[in-house]
Amino acid sequence: NNMSQTFRDPQSGGSLIVAWQAKARLILIVGGGAVAAGRVFNALEADANVTVVAPKLCPELEYRAQARQITWRNRTFEDSDLDGSDMVLTAISDGRESRRIADTCKQRRIPVNAADINDLCDFWFMSTHRDHSVQIAVSTNSKAPRLANRIRRQIASSLPRGTGQAVEQIGRLRKRIREADPRPENSKRRMTWLTQLCDYWPIEQLAKLDSDNIDSLLDAYVQDHDPQSVRINNASESSGMPSPVLPSRTLTPDTPNTGEPNRGRLVLVGAGVGDPELLTVRAHRALKEADIVLADKLIPEAVLDIIDCEIYTARKFPGAASEAQDDLYRRGLEELAKGKCVVRLKQGDPFVYGRGGEEVLFFRSHGYESEMVPGLSSAINGPGLCGIPVTHRGVADQVLVISGANRNGDLPVVPQFMATRTLVILMAVKRLEQIVGLLAEHGFPADLPVAIVERAGCSDQRTVRGSLHTIVDVVARAGHNPPGLIVAGYSVNVLSDAAIQDRYLDPSTLGLHSSE
Repeated sequence: NNMSQTFRDPQSGGSLIVAWQAKARLILIVGGGAVAAGRVFNALEADANVTVVAPKLCPELEYRAQARQITWRNRTFEDSDLDGSDMVLTAISDGRESRRIADTCKQRRIPVNAADINDLCDFWFMSTHRDHSVQIAVSTNSKAPRLANRIRRQIASSLPRGTGQAVEQIGRLRKRIREADPRPENSKRRMTWLTQLCDYWPIEQLAKLDSDNIDSLLDAYVQDHDPQSVRINNASESSGMPSPVLPSRTLTPDTPNTGEPNRGRLVLVGAGVGDPELLTVRAHRALKEADIVLADKLIPEAVLDIIDCEIYTARKFPGAASEAQDDLYRRGLEELAKGKCVVRLKQGDPFVYGRGGEEVLFFRSHGYESEMVPGLSSAINGPGLCGIPVTHRGVADQVLVISGANRNGDLPVVPQFMATRTLVILMAVKRLEQIVGLLAEHGFPADLPVAIVERAGCSDQRTVRGSLHTIVDVVARAGHNPPGLIVAGYSVNVLSDAAIQDRYLDPSTLGLHSSE
């Protein structure tokens, strides 16, 4: 039969997936616990009128009742509660009562869902992702709810940045076009034009549309211009598609960026622990593609040697750190305004005591979004390169990372000693004697192993070991080669014998143990 080859056969066992319009509909929820609270939140996001029947409410539902987001009937369920309900959700531990409520709903043709009792449900709740008007739902038809969450997360992580905002902007444009051309006979033309726009333009660029851009696109529709002929700059390179170009207002470095032409690209790159072989592939590519690199003062020469373009180095001297930072900001804005690819190269990972978040906010306030390229952080990888695992089964099951260089020069806040915790203190070796005294005050034992990890990942990497009692004297004898960090905890010497064989380490310093 030729027709059997034309139409696909249905695959049974699925659910009919719809987006139910619940605005102003009455949804009755029986139960006052955490599961009920989740159901309430979903219903409120759909703009439903929500009534909760329960003799007791969890804190979240108490808040929603006090805020008058829901109607609360402070008692157990009664059949009369079903009157006027468009949907019923039960979330109670009494399975027999849930079944009775579900049977009553079915008799009255009210759709019902009973939490954790699949055979009573007219529908399932799916694992959902929401971004503005975009809603993505995953169902395994009650077979593997936990796996549905994982699938949902994977789908959400693959979406282009700004997907929800792109939908909002297209919605605005669609409304404007319908207002400008409301004739029913032009419905197909409107649909075709918007389809071409949505298919042709990168989602990241659609998300950046502003009012001026939407005005220009509306003009293009009215004048019957093909949306592919309207082009703007700065489209996502990863899309592999040409960049649309739209006219817009004149910009200066102080003007917020909305996707206009001749805008530079800013990449925030972590240089890692010092060895260029330990840079990420993406960081290496960013450095090779850069027009200029704005580098921290202590970036190792081996990393700087792989850069082909101009390197502008932050010159941070005591008392002038803020001035140096302002100078980097100024130079970065100048180059970005020229349309250059600017890489801001920071030690370690920019977001681990690297002030990376401050730089993101600064450039964002001037209209530039940073691309993030993380780096290996010395807080975790520095000790590891020197043969010190910050966690080790049966020895250390947690890690605390703190800074010894607080903003006002104060000593860090240190918790009471815990034998199974490894403490990593960054930017503190110059204050070693004060740090040792602080740890002693908080119950850290005198014989606790302590190591100073210096220039981790560099060819001259070194580890100096001692105990809390001896480490100050050991460093005074061995000297110090910054930058370095302090590691305190019983994990310090777990691998000490094997670590002597590590090609990075200086065996002469590994002999400086706490027994000295």
